[in-house]
Amino acid sequence: MKILITGASGLIGQRLTETLLSQFHQITALTRTPERAAKLLGPQVQLWNTLADKTSLDGFDAVINLAGEPIADKRWTKDQKQKLCDSRWQLTAQLAALIKASANPPSVFISGSAVGYYGDQGQALVTEDRLAKKEFTWQLCSRWEALALEAKSEKTRVCLLRTGVVLSRQGGALSKMVMPFRACLGGPFGDGQQYMPWIHIDDMLNAIQFLLHQNTLNGPFNMVAPNPARNEQFSTLLAKVLHRPSFMRVPATMVQWLMGESAILVLGGQQAIPQRLIDAGYKFRYNELKPALEDVLKN
Repeated sequence: MKILITGASGLIGQRLTETLLSQFHQITALTRTPERAAKLLGPQVQLWNTLADKTSLDGFDAVINLAGEPIADKRWTKDQKQKLCDSRWQLTAQLAALIKASANPPSVFISGSAVGYYGDQGQALVTEDRLAKKEFTWQLCSRWEALALEAKSEKTRVCLLRTGVVLSRQGGALSKMVMPFRACLGGPFGDGQQYMPWIHIDDMLNAIQFLLHQNTLNGPFNMVAPNPARNEQFSTLLAKVLHRPSFMRVPATMVQWLMGESAILVLGGQQAIPQRLIDAGYKFRYNELKPALEDVLKN
């Protein structure tokens, strides 16, 4: 297949690109930093640095859209919120327009989203049919998804990736969580009862490929493991795998002071399950948190 990937130099995109290349797919990556991308992805990947000179995406079999400003790296000021939105909405709108303009469009458009689509759901079980709470993360993700769905037609199906915390040894959210635990300063946030939907990087990659090749699948998919963990359970298991204590509970008021409005990312949560992936027949390699953490944190 000939595949266009955005966000190919990110945590998921880089591993996905490597995997697809090993299967002899032809990969084109859209990147703002071609020199850096060339070093990360290698000479087999064709690089684009803009879509401005493109009139269609004829010739591509699939588009995988993973680009976006990291959501938890900075406080949510008004400007930062706009940056989070623009980095997702503008590119997704461009891709959808190019797909619609194609005489022979890609057969599938796989586009990013997040479990933040649902907002803070407390203790409720969250499948893809769950009604969302209209918080900022819902505003961000719902518009992002709506723009992607503009590409849908008889020739192009659209799959939306409502992703949880991706567990990987290469970086991402887990690397930030590990640091205080290694210093014996780790522990739950707030009361620790909020759910943390997670997914092992291998299942993330395998599930994307599953959606790539299952021609009947479309719509939203919770990209999470079948067994979400509460923050307290996650902290206990992480400490156990790292052979460190887990007693430094971080008060909710401190998290709110440090993170502002974005504190909802760690003090809220979703007991999200991958109902539509399970129904479609996807088999998870990592169903339980402890083996997943042991794998990504092994020496």
